[in-house]
Amino acid sequence: MTISPKGKNAFSKSDTMKFLERKAGAPLTIATLLVSIRKSEEMSQVDFASLLEISRSHLCDLEKSRKGLSPARAAIFAQKLGYSEALFVKLALQDLLSREGVNLRIDVA
Repeated sequence: MTISPKGKNAFSKSDTMKFLERKAGAPLTIATLLVSIRKSEEMSQVDFASLLEISRSHLCDLEKSRKGLSPARAAIFAQKLGYSEALFVKLALQDLLSREGVNLRIDVA
């Protein structure tokens, strides 16, 4: 199942980022990205968690930033949702650095 906008009316990368940040109401993190995708698709946590093949409680922990997401798992989520693996991995790595107090910015190509 692909959730991201595709086809001739697809959003540009910057339009997509702006849309997701508006939907989340906050700067984009792996947590806000997951929330914004789920909300933009009007999916419950149960349905979204099922799509990602995780429990609802695990999704809730990810959305609330109580748990982090490994870069490998972030890439899997991106594939399942039809989004850019680079974006998901970048946000997962940024989250890991932030949790460790490392003040660096990640850029993934």
